Amino acid sequence: MSFFSDIGKKTTQATSKIAKETKLKMSINENKENIKELYEKIGKKVYESHVREEQIDLKEFVKDDCLKIDELSKKIDKARKEILILNHKKMCKKCFAEIEDDAKFCSKCGEKQTEEKTVFEKAEEKLNESDIAPENEKEAEIVKKELEEKNEE
Repeated sequence: MSFFSDIGKKTTQATSKIAKETKLKMSINENKENIKELYEKIGKKVYESHVREEQIDLKEFVKDDCLKIDELSKKIDKARKEILILNHKKMCKKCFAEIEDDAKFCSKCGEKQTEEKTVFEKAEEKLNESDIAPENEKEAEIVKKELEEKNEE
């Protein structure tokens, strides 16, 4: 019976992963479209000021739109990183190729990859280094086990 429950659990996890990745990709596409609209808005503003022969500080004129683009770009980068994590991948520091999470060298450019600790590994390390009050030791052990499980996923 545990065979079927294992299959069910793995299927649920895979479906959840696919749904999350799809949601992230949709978010990326939406943000890209918003950036495209902002580019067009900036171009239109600049051209209209040119036609009217206005003397403007161009940098100040488009500052708000550029800040919105910066914000949307950060959201896109964050979503891309989440997709990489979901697929157990990382990005090469040199050529930005998508490579396996445990790769020692980039398969595209050959650059040696430095090992980065995951958020869970960093949290576990801090927890191990902390002085834990005796009354909180049981709770700390529970948190450690949860971190270890999350890190294995």
